[in-house]
Formats: sequence, structure tokens, C-alpha cells
Amino acid sequence: MQLNIEKYLEELEYLVNIDSGSKHPEGTGKIADFFVKKYKEIGWEIETIKLSDEAGPVLKINNKKTSDQYDVLLLGHMDTVFPVGEAKKWPFKIEGNKAFGPGVNDMKNGLLAMYYSIKHLQESEKLKNASVCVLLNSDEEISSRYSNAMIREEARKSACVFVLEPARADGSMVNERKGVGRYFIDFKGKAVHAGVEPEKGVSAIEELGNWIVKLQQLTNFETGTTVNVGVISGGTAANVVAEKASAEVDLRFKNTEEAEKVNRIIKEMQQKPFVQGVEIEVRGGVTRPPMNPSQETLQLCEKISAIAEELKIETRWIATGGGSDGSLTADEGVVTIDAIGPVGGGSHGTGEYILLDSIEPRMQLLIRSLELVLS
Repeated sequence: MQLNIEKYLEELEYLVNIDSGSKHPEGTGKIADFFVKKYKEIGWEIETIKLSDEAGPVLKINNKKTSDQYDVLLLGHMDTVFPVGEAKKWPFKIEGNKAFGPGVNDMKNGLLAMYYSIKHLQESEKLKNASVCVLLNSDEEISSRYSNAMIREEARKSACVFVLEPARADGSMVNERKGVGRYFIDFKGKAVHAGVEPEKGVSAIEELGNWIVKLQQLTNFETGTTVNVGVISGGTAANVVAEKASAEVDLRFKNTEEAEKVNRIIKEMQQKPFVQGVEIEVRGGVTRPPMNPSQETLQLCEKISAIAEELKIETRWIATGGGSDGSLTADEGVVTIDAIGPVGGGSHGTGEYILLDSIEPRMQLLIRSLELVLS
């Protein structure tokens, strides 16, 4: 294929310099508008679906007007983890073989690579007898809380799924992921003057402190289970026994038995507070199942590895603790290939980058892989 890399990078710069956090519908809407225009240019059918006022749209894009079954479903997300203002603080820039910017790797580069790969297959008439669906959501970074059911529904119609998350910094692709859980815990005690009558108070922060220690102890690297109390808040002043406190907890797990174990312990802790008189509310739970490859998925991985070797691309398949919508499609029993986008690293941080010399080779790998499953 002939890729106009200058035009490609101009378009990528445009996309990266749009703030499109999961809770910024205006920004994700602009990303959606860009891809609506691009896919219309190649004659594809586009449905813009609004699932929630709190998130941007989902784009359902098909190469055929009516199709109840797809030969392949391609997934991507238009949202990032970054708040409004980040694009202005550190906009898209190129230094040597790297391009930097918020969401450049996760996953605006993957969205653009997906489009140009599909465009090439369309123009080469490789999709004439194929039914292909592209699904782009705006809430992946918040565990696809609104689009979860839709992704699963479209996956059930598909023979296989390709997820354009980025390949890892060393070029690895992903065929196994941990499951993800998220808990929001609120503690309510009784506020009193900490110097005058502390014995009459009930400290929400004291209860929170006990929970932090207990929850962190649930991490077990041997089983692959990690629990992280990542966000806490509480109290109003140093001389007031804290009436309120809260925590946000992240859970990663390899199998559902481990998730059920953690969930059971959290419920037991809720029913038996460390500090008498504290009221505890727990919200949340498992948001993504683990992605465990089927035999059919592993067989396709081997074939894609052979294509990579032909193209002289160094890659391998790994397991990771990061979540993706590929976990949802794999959970539906559908062959799922993940992280088949271009190479990059530093996702979710101010050093997020892509490797420019990986764009065209990884697009070639995607094109050849799609040709394989569509043949």
C-alpha cells in the first residue's frame, strides 16, 4: 500500500490536539465527526448512537447496508483518560522517531491506522464479498459502562474480532488480559470536636485507614490478583473527628474465583466495620471479565505471527493486566485479536508516545491478517 505519511501525521495531529476524555462528550463528538466524514468518503454506512448524555457517541460503521452477521468486527475507542486542557498543555509533537501527545498511543493512532487499512482493502476490492463492521465507542477508558452491552451484541454476530489497541513498546501483541473491578466505598461516621469530646465521635477516616491496610493485603502476585486503593478523601479539618471518607479501589484478576473471593471479603468488611458506629456503602464491582484465549484464538495468533515473520516484524504474544474491550468479545466466545495497532508506550501519562516507523509495517500486518480471515 502507498501511505501518504505527511497527510496521515497531519490528521493524527488534529485528532491528538482535541481533548476527548471519557467524560467530555463534546471532544469525543469531534473525533466522531472526523471519522464519520472519513468513512463516508469510502461509501460506508454509518450509524451514530447516543447511549448516555454523560459520554460521546458510538459509531457503528458497516461496508454493507444490511447485515446480520459479520466476517470481522474491528473495535476502537475515541476517548482518552485525559481531562480538558491537556492537549493545550502538551500538544502533538514529533521528536525523532517518536510522536507525543495525549491519547496519541491509546488510541488515536490505532483509529487512524484502522481507517487507512480498511480504505486500502476497500480500494483493492478485497472486501467485495465480505461483511465488515467497525465499532468505535467513547467510554472505553471508564470500562465501557454504557457501550458494554452493545459491544457484546455486535461480537455475537461476528466470526472474529480485531481490537486496534496499541502494540506494546517492545512490539508485543496481546492475547490474554486480566479482569478488572472497580469499587467506590463511602464511610459515614459522626463528627465532633476532636479536642473537646473525641470519645463521642465516630471517625470515618479511621475506618478508611483499616480498609486500606486490609484491601492492600489482598494483593497476591502468585495468583495474579492485585488490589489498589488508588483514590481516597475524607475529613474537613484537623480538629474535627471525620464524619465522611471515601475510597476508590481497583481490582485486577486472572480468574473469576479470585474476583468472587475479593468481593466476598469486601461484603464481610462492610457488614462488620472495624470502628463501631460507622456506616459503609459499597458501589461497583467487576467491570471487565478476564480475556483468556480459546484454542481457535491461539491458532489465529500463530498464523498472524507467521505473517509478521514474513514482513520481518518482530513481535510476540503476551498477557497483560490492562483492560480492553477485547475482554468483552472474548467473553462471548468470539476469536479475539488484541493490540494489533502500531507500536507505542507511556499510555495515560505525559510521556505517551508512538513509534513513527511502526505505523506502516503494523498497517501491513493488519491488512494481511484481515485478508487471511476474510479469505
